[in-house]
Amino acid sequence: MIRSAPAAPISAGPLPLLAADVARGVCRMLWRHDLIALPEVPLSGGRRADLMAIDARGCVVIVEVKVSRADLLGDGKWTDYLDHCDRYFWAVPDGFDTAPLMREGFLPERTGVIVADRYDAAILREAATHSLPAPARRKLTLAFARRAAIRAMALADPEAAWPRED
Repeated sequence: MIRSAPAAPISAGPLPLLAADVARGVCRMLWRHDLIALPEVPLSGGRRADLMAIDARGCVVIVEVKVSRADLLGDGKWTDYLDHCDRYFWAVPDGFDTAPLMREGFLPERTGVIVADRYDAAILREAATHSLPAPARRKLTLAFARRAAIRAMALADPEAAWPRED
């Protein structure tokens, strides 16, 4: 006897969101707030921000994406990012336990929280603004602009030998 396949695939529920999914939703939300974002931005000191965004007035925002509790709790380097932005956010998938982000060690008075899926995001807690010194802002803004231009040139002509972003 030939058995037919089930009408719908058997599933254990929705697939967990990847960091790229969360980043995509966050970028869409940032765009609506007039912030232009770049992913994977190297910072001085060897760190790399998951997302860095700049608004029309030059305000710099860093967003660190976390999709697992272990990654969040094991991240001891995130405070290094605070010297590279005016505002700092955590971004997590919908349904993520945000309770650890309310603890003193995660500086809830300074850091914001964004909840995202791959299509959109919402700010759960706004980040406080700590203005960068003018020389640091200038350096970050120029590096951001050059990095964005290099990426655009590489898309337009992928066969050329463009400079590295370091």
